[in-house]
Amino acid sequence: MAATLAQLKPGQSARVTDVRGDPVLQQRILEMGILPGTDIRLVRVAPLGDPMEFAVLGYNISLRKSEAECVCVETA
Repeated sequence: MAATLAQLKPGQSARVTDVRGDPVLQQRILEMGILPGTDIRLVRVAPLGDPMEFAVLGYNISLRKSEAECVCVETA
């Protein structure tokens, strides 16, 4: 099933399939290690829904919900 990072539930894992959006934002996301083929897990979401914390490649990163919507993922 195709989705975006913003649609994951806490604890849910997925595999990155594509990074879309503004080229500057794409580059920033890719430099964080969110690359196609990489497994990623939503750790938690802030009380108001923004930002979102993800575990990827052994470390945790936070993305705004608008940024997470640019990352396409495939869930199991």
